[in-house]
Amino acid sequence: MTHSVHEIAGVHAFECAIDGPILRTDRDAIDVLSEARSANAQLTIIPVERLDPEIFSLKTRLAAEFLQKFVTYGMRIAIMGEIPAQFLQSVPLRAFVLECNRGRDIWFVGSHQELKERLLQE
Repeated sequence: MTHSVHEIAGVHAFECAIDGPILRTDRDAIDVLSEARSANAQLTIIPVERLDPEIFSLKTRLAAEFLQKFVTYGMRIAIMGEIPAQFLQSVPLRAFVLECNRGRDIWFVGSHQELKERLLQE
């Protein structure tokens, strides 16, 4: 499991490795935040594969608790990859993703290229 730190469109980004422990709790968010801060990152990228699928079931409130840590500590986050198909049918989840993507702190993106394009638009 190797995390990487790199520049994307002039933004210093900490990218979690695709392999590694599943992230689920606000404590997991704080652990990732600590690593990103140690790398002097402005943005954290988390592959969707690293997230517990239950995060995408909004009724569990896991997404809110997890993502709120990043907002609270002023760290932008991009969830990268395809959300599991069984959750894409959820109207509330689609609305949540759309609302997040309208903002600047939490984005759901499909690829590095999409993330780069979003950052360049700022």
